Amino acid sequence: MRLRHTTLAVDEDDAAAEYERLVALGVEFEGPPRVEAYGTVAVFRDVAGNRWDLLSGP
Repeated sequence: MRLRHTTLAVDEDDAAAEYERLVALGVEFEGPPRVEAYGTVAVFRDVAGNRWDLLSGP
């Protein structure tokens, strides 16, 4: 079974810094972090193709 979309909320104030750390580890994101009304979000896919949101609060 494949998940359609899942959110991963990080316990820190800076999703952009976590994005940079994960990119350095080889995680491929759909694009750079973007600021939304609900916080900063960056979307990536896991090895099974599931989409994940890396999210930190506003």
